[in-house]
Amino acid sequence: MDDVVHYEVVDTTAVITLHRPDRLNAWTGELGTAYYDALDRAVADPAVRAIVLTGSGRGFCAGADMNTLQSLGESGGATEPDGDEPGETRQPHHATTCPKPVIAAVNGACAGLGFVLALSCDLRFAAAGAKFTAAFSHRGLIAEYGSSWFLPNLIGTARAFDVLVSGRVFLAEEAAELGIVNEVVEPDALMDRVLAYAADLGALVSPQSMAVMKQQIYRHPNLPLQDAVDESVELMRTSLEGADFVEGVASFVEKRPPEFPPYG
Repeated sequence: MDDVVHYEVVDTTAVITLHRPDRLNAWTGELGTAYYDALDRAVADPAVRAIVLTGSGRGFCAGADMNTLQSLGESGGATEPDGDEPGETRQPHHATTCPKPVIAAVNGACAGLGFVLALSCDLRFAAAGAKFTAAFSHRGLIAEYGSSWFLPNLIGTARAFDVLVSGRVFLAEEAAELGIVNEVVEPDALMDRVLAYAADLGALVSPQSMAVMKQQIYRHPNLPLQDAVDESVELMRTSLEGADFVEGVASFVEKRPPEFPPYG
């Protein structure tokens, strides 16, 4: 794995760490390509059941690298970003297409494109005091790469308007109150808490169930209710015929941990 992204498997969890600590892990084309490759690597590994995204040092991701933004501004936006920058083949919402849960461990500054990366994860845990900002409006930009979809779905239209349009800085504690963050954890305990949560998913939850539920969660709110119900009925029929259902019932009756097969 490229030096700008570190990849490690801890038991059944893949930990992806953005690694440009001297730049608060600011996004570049090189980092983007390495991040998306790491996601794909975790999906392809049958031993991995959950994915954690975090940053090295004091930041999660401070947004697009200012050198990149400056060059785009000087070229009038005509210069194409390098590598898998958002806008090319893979974009931040690539995490939502992974059949495995992706959990953000926001250890520090989470701004701009970094904010979008966090929103694109399925769950978000944050270190107490971590700073968040959309920041786009302060740079003369618009809500980037799906943030205008993720945020209203998470916290409602009025709150999303405030966060996106004002570009104001807010802390992890307010992020939790808004519903952006699932849980705030003391900085020294953040990774232990996130890894414990991910380990529980790996030990107790059917990978197939997680994959199907993830599709339902992102797809069904945009369907008419009856269409979502009808699709869920068909998916339930399929799950009732699967080996994971047999194992789930057997493990409960026999009072033992389940032994679900890998996803796929």
